[in-house]
Amino acid sequence: MNKKMLISNIILITLVMIGDIIYIGYNTQGINLVSVKSITSGLFVLLGAINILNLKKIPQANLRFSAILLTGLTFAFLGDVMIEVNFILGALLFAVGHIFFFVSFISLQEFKWKDLIIAGAIFVPITLMIIFAPMFNFESILMEIVVILYALIISIMVSKAISNMIRTRSTLNVIIAIGTILFMFSDLMLLFKNFGTMDRTIGLILCLATYYPAECILAYSINHAQTNTIEKNN
Repeated sequence: MNKKMLISNIILITLVMIGDIIYIGYNTQGINLVSVKSITSGLFVLLGAINILNLKKIPQANLRFSAILLTGLTFAFLGDVMIEVNFILGALLFAVGHIFFFVSFISLQEFKWKDLIIAGAIFVPITLMIIFAPMFNFESILMEIVVILYALIISIMVSKAISNMIRTRSTLNVIIAIGTILFMFSDLMLLFKNFGTMDRTIGLILCLATYYPAECILAYSINHAQTNTIEKNN
């Protein structure tokens, strides 16, 4: 990454963090600044887009991975905006984003069914907690089903990122794994905040303090997609 791109990344990530802090600060006081949240989310999409434009200058760069990942970031942005209006629709948009993330990870390393072992290790405990933990109140079966399906999709997405990192400890795979794990943690905090007994303020802080860094990390990872080779699992 050249100096100009490094500075651009630092500026955009800093702006995202500032927006995150402002939104958290006002929201904990009961003021929901949707416009600030929308702009902040739009910035991590811009970060990904700028990094792709720079990557195009590099011969053999993995533009397929980068474009699919950027599509996932865009759906995350849309989910961020829509979840303020309709939780289920917002969750659906986020789920679509996770599917694009998953596909982008497959473009780095081919999918094998054994990748699902990690997904099961993540999904099963979360689902058992959702179904049986007395702390949760989803108010309707539909909402509970939506949450479980979302948990399945994000578990598969995160598991592929972790699987890629285990097989090939490249900078790109490590960055992606960190970003997806933070994303999953953020969603767990949202689960506890919205449907559990966790204090709303604590849940909000933990959710957003990990969500925006996760998105920035994923957008930043595009800088390291400098090879178009798809690794095959043995």
